[in-house]
Amino acid sequence: MIRSKKLTIKKNLKHGFFNSSGGQSKKIYKSLNCGPGSLDKKSDIKKNLQIVRKKISHKAKNIFLLQQFHSNKFVFIDEKYKNNKKPKADAIITNQRYLPIAVLTADCAPILIYDDKMKMIAAIHVGWKGAFKGIINNVIKFMINKGCNLENITAVMGPSISLKNYEVKEDFRKKFIKKDKKNLIFFKNKKNKLYFDLTNYIYESLRTIKVKHIDVLKIDTFDIKNKFFSARRALKLKHNDYGRNISIIMLN
Repeated sequence: MIRSKKLTIKKNLKHGFFNSSGGQSKKIYKSLNCGPGSLDKKSDIKKNLQIVRKKISHKAKNIFLLQQFHSNKFVFIDEKYKNNKKPKADAIITNQRYLPIAVLTADCAPILIYDDKMKMIAAIHVGWKGAFKGIINNVIKFMINKGCNLENITAVMGPSISLKNYEVKEDFRKKFIKKDKKNLIFFKNKKNKLYFDLTNYIYESLRTIKVKHIDVLKIDTFDIKNKFFSARRALKLKHNDYGRNISIIMLN
């Protein structure tokens, strides 16, 4: 489990970015696969989620997960929230203690957010689609409407795919340039191949909305030595599926 120094110093907070180590799953899911949407054994996934929950806190309730679909949608969980089904969204916001909220990734970026005055947290799954559609802005805007202040918000971007391993097509670049010509800086040509800098695109999105306290964990999920699940690496190795990394945050 990897932690952010900027969140570790905060009181009444638990968090962690988990890689593929320390779980029960076998073969291509070895071993801490936390993705119910994968083809892994459901019993192993359930055990893995319990391992994560216990590592966060013995007081933690069951981990709240989403049915992620690369959107700009989020759910807010307060004391009035009632929904037995897994919500279809890509971000969770809550002010409830001992409720661990988490997102699953396998190259996309997980973002964990904390306002230490309002005691409100968020977990966001940010791939290029979510970032492009403005999911980060939607979450921060909602938190501010709930009384949070940009001065008190800390945002941490966890492990994700790096620029050198994120190859894209020209139509992908055109989509971003059409939205804003300044987006050209997030693309790099090398040896007749085009690459996208998801990390810096997200970082600049946070800066644009005036988030002042940002921590970026520059760990490449594609690089196998970092022991994170990677959808792109799985595709390169011709695997038929891949595990999911879990990133989690909880108020004490």
